[in-house]
Amino acid sequence: MRPAATGVFLFVIAGAVPLAQPSTFDLSRHRIVDLSHAYGPSTVYWPTSPTKFTLETLAKGKTDAGYFYAANTVCTPEHGGTHLDAPFHFSESGRTTEQIPLEQLIAPAVVIDVTAHAARERDYRLTSADVVQFERSHGPIAAGTIVLLRTGWSRHWPNAKAYLGDDTPGDASRLSFPSYGADAAKLLVEERKVAALGIDTASIDYGKSTDFQVHRIAAARNVPGLENLTNLDQLPARGATVIALPMKIEKGSGGPLRAVALVPQK
Repeated sequence: MRPAATGVFLFVIAGAVPLAQPSTFDLSRHRIVDLSHAYGPSTVYWPTSPTKFTLETLAKGKTDAGYFYAANTVCTPEHGGTHLDAPFHFSESGRTTEQIPLEQLIAPAVVIDVTAHAARERDYRLTSADVVQFERSHGPIAAGTIVLLRTGWSRHWPNAKAYLGDDTPGDASRLSFPSYGADAAKLLVEERKVAALGIDTASIDYGKSTDFQVHRIAAARNVPGLENLTNLDQLPARGATVIALPMKIEKGSGGPLRAVALVPQK
């Protein structure tokens, strides 16, 4: 892929017909939505995480040669802020972060909206009936789709107590927030064969989960999770393309994620 003039990107696709015309993707016809929270002192991490995000200044200021120079060192656990869960996070034989195919990270997306349910019930879990109802209204969820669950929870960020339900350091036993239910996860992962599961809460399992069934269901089929997303309210139910590229950590169980969505302009 190389950039062409006026925001048009040229994709050259290798195939059986060597003289085929390349296709183009015109960014000017799309609205770009940032789906990631920034990393900083207020970034929310799982309560049992022993460390959080740190930024240490290595250099900042004028050099002896007279020009400005800045450099930092950063440190963060894999699982905090907007991040990816690799299948290896919950499956010994699952793909590690660098092994996830790009086709699972750059794909068409659907957004299932359960904000009304979550407003009434903090621990709401998406059901298979919800998925079926979505498909009745918006059409079938195709294989290879990135599914994003919109709960409205990113409005609480970065208030850890409101976001997680409890902010006691070292204790994850009293968390409370909505997410996917196991039956919906099985339908999406095993039958619809989706590429990834994303959500605007801290986990693809609901806050009170102790057995992390959704993580295990997804990991068993090498389906990654995208957690702590934001701005899902700016996406249509279908039609957007998501680009979710994590830090490419060798043998990683996850990693910090910069996710964006391309939404066609009407």
